[in-house]
Amino acid sequence: MPKVMITDVTLRDGHQSLIATRMRTEDMLPVCERMDRIGFWSLEVWGGATYDACVRFLKEDPWERLRKLRDALPNTRLQMLLRGQNLVGYRHYADDVVRSFVARSAANGMDVFRIFDALNDTRNLRTAIDAVKKEERHAQGTICYTTSPVHDIPQFLEMAREMVDMGCDSIAIKDMAGLLTPATTAELVRGLVDTVKVPIHLHMHATSGLSEMCHLKAIENGASVVDTAISAFAGGTSHPPTESMVAALRGTEYDTGLDLVALQEIGFYFREIRKKYHQYESEYTGIDTRVQTTQVPGGMISNLANQLKEQGALDKVAQVMNEIPRVREDLGFPPLVTPTSQIVGTQAVMNVLTGERYKTITNEVKLYLQGRYGRARGTVNHVVRQKAIGNADVIDCRPADLLDDELDTLREQAGDLVQSEEDVLIYAMFPEIGREFLEQRRAGHLVPEPLLAPNAVQGEEQAAPVEFNVTLHGETYHIRVTGTGHKREDMRPFYVTVDGMPEEIILESLEELGPVGDDEAARSPGRKGSRRPRATKPGHVSSSMPGTIIDVLVSEGAEVKAGEPVLVLEAMKMETEVQAPVGGVVRAVHVAKGDSINPDETLLEIE
Repeated sequence: MPKVMITDVTLRDGHQSLIATRMRTEDMLPVCERMDRIGFWSLEVWGGATYDACVRFLKEDPWERLRKLRDALPNTRLQMLLRGQNLVGYRHYADDVVRSFVARSAANGMDVFRIFDALNDTRNLRTAIDAVKKEERHAQGTICYTTSPVHDIPQFLEMAREMVDMGCDSIAIKDMAGLLTPATTAELVRGLVDTVKVPIHLHMHATSGLSEMCHLKAIENGASVVDTAISAFAGGTSHPPTESMVAALRGTEYDTGLDLVALQEIGFYFREIRKKYHQYESEYTGIDTRVQTTQVPGGMISNLANQLKEQGALDKVAQVMNEIPRVREDLGFPPLVTPTSQIVGTQAVMNVLTGERYKTITNEVKLYLQGRYGRARGTVNHVVRQKAIGNADVIDCRPADLLDDELDTLREQAGDLVQSEEDVLIYAMFPEIGREFLEQRRAGHLVPEPLLAPNAVQGEEQAAPVEFNVTLHGETYHIRVTGTGHKREDMRPFYVTVDGMPEEIILESLEELGPVGDDEAARSPGRKGSRRPRATKPGHVSSSMPGTIIDVLVSEGAEVKAGEPVLVLEAMKMETEVQAPVGGVVRAVHVAKGDSINPDETLLEIE
């Protein structure tokens, strides 16, 4: 048995799990020389949400981060997490984009590509694996571990065979929720060792409190590499501590040979660094054994709680937790990992809040049921599918087979903002925030969101800030008040920048607006002073939950049929079509793109 090796994930998954992926490159580089001397099998430093966070919040070029880390870690393999055909974005990209992304990642210093698909659909892995092998880099095929009536160990073993046949150099078990138990870990790892002749790696989050025991069982049964995080960024929804695992194996046949004292010094460094990011700490990042019964990862639980709080329905969290397994079964038991965890979770919230299962169905669920994310392992509920997509065709091919090459089109869309192929890929992953980032860079206005002083989150009284962060639906925006206009009637304009972009906000005073009406306010506590009429007639189009209008599909005078989409609403990060309750002519439109709306308001009037 060769010595066990360690992949340390502090610089990617560690801070992604515990401080919302906010660690800046400037806080990574000073410790890199010490980490480079340790002798890790690899350091996971890129991919996942780090790419998004660099562009959206930190105003760093993610490619420049990779180049700096490559220079600072000359003796250590660098590793990234790649979402198969989704790369580091949230949709399937055409094959030419996948090949370009992998090629530029390799050219900028990436050595190991951990490649997974949210549905464990190996068809969505092939292009990325081929691209990695073409660049003569290490392709690591990944099994997203989950449990259900349609998932079992023989299936995972067959998936490993397929990935090795595709050219993978190693196989990783990715337990994103912490579902593994010691006995199951031993059985799965032993099965993989006997089935494929490539190294087996274990990546397991510590959410359930079982990860250290599972690591030991994996090692005893032939795993070559385990993932850990430096203790300052370990535990809870992160990973087992690197120092603890090294200490546990020291003096055994599995001794890692790593310097425990040197690792502890690195831990002291990160302990101080973590203090800078206190504003991103969450009460939901500790051990949560509910994952073993609900399969809902800790991060997903906190997301759902925030969503319900925004709806004024935090008391329904237990109902939502019970609904999630039902929705997951209806959708064919997908693993709960990005993006399927959000697809399932948000639909469960909607089912509970509307009081009727699938009364409102998100666009993402509709795409899923059309096969646009890939092939579900289980049988999809045909009644739910019929309700969601009617008689629309369900694709059976690899989703990316329906996509034409798009890299040249994306390059043209980005225009003169791009200075390199890497810039094209920034735009490709996130067109809106990517364009904003490139525009700000050209203007010399890349300013990261501020790190707040401790008293800003400890409740001490202080003057109203003119510069602050606002977190809305899980996204954080940097707000700076630049001025205020003259009050007019019950409103006052404020001039601000949102992530560096100038905006005007019209503030309505609820006190000046006065009550909506005692009886109406009692019936609609969520209306918050809205002046839209209450929906009282069959032709009054309304929503069952608060949200933002992202598209108005009809105009006054238009004829519509019952069931025809008339609005597109974004609620809880998912898009939902609002349909006409009756057929007729649109007589009034009370909303515009970008408007916030409340439940039971009349958004359109149809007669």
